[in-house]
Amino acid sequence: MNRFFIAAMAVFVSIASFAQEQKLGYADTDYILTQLPDAKKIDSELKAHGAQLENQLKAKAQDYEMKLKDFQQNASKWVDAVVQDKQNELQMLQQQFQKFQQDAETSFAKKQQDLLAPLQAKIGNAISEVAKENGYTFIITLDAGGAAGNVLLYQDPQFDISNLVLKKFGVTPTAAAPVTTKPQPK
Repeated sequence: MNRFFIAAMAVFVSIASFAQEQKLGYADTDYILTQLPDAKKIDSELKAHGAQLENQLKAKAQDYEMKLKDFQQNASKWVDAVVQDKQNELQMLQQQFQKFQQDAETSFAKKQQDLLAPLQAKIGNAISEVAKENGYTFIITLDAGGAAGNVLLYQDPQFDISNLVLKKFGVTPTAAAPVTTKPQPK
């Protein structure tokens, strides 16, 4: 029992001394991204690309609907071979529409990744520089979990370096960095 107590105390002391030597901070990269002028340009480009894809999708949908309506109105007048040909054409158009829809989603995601990757790299570099300049040992991001949620359950705003990172970019924050806390489970 005495050995267990000594080992437990040694672990506790080493953890306590490790924690005292470390400086931990956090950054909200989504917040930083929304404050940067480059992000506004990227958002504009993405909206334009999305609108272009949307217009093409609407044109394909209208073409399909027009041919479907023609088929529904005239199928009784056509011979069986023409009806079969028109059905095949409609089926092919529907498949092409679905493929274009999938391709459009892929195109948009690729465009978004291509545009955001360099800016995200710049943000990462700026976070590293701010951390080094201010003596931080670790920086945790709030949005690392994406849809799964934040990494931290609680954060003290005094350790938020998001606005320091924005200053590194020469950007004056328009609003205070959001401080979010998750309720503790009961």
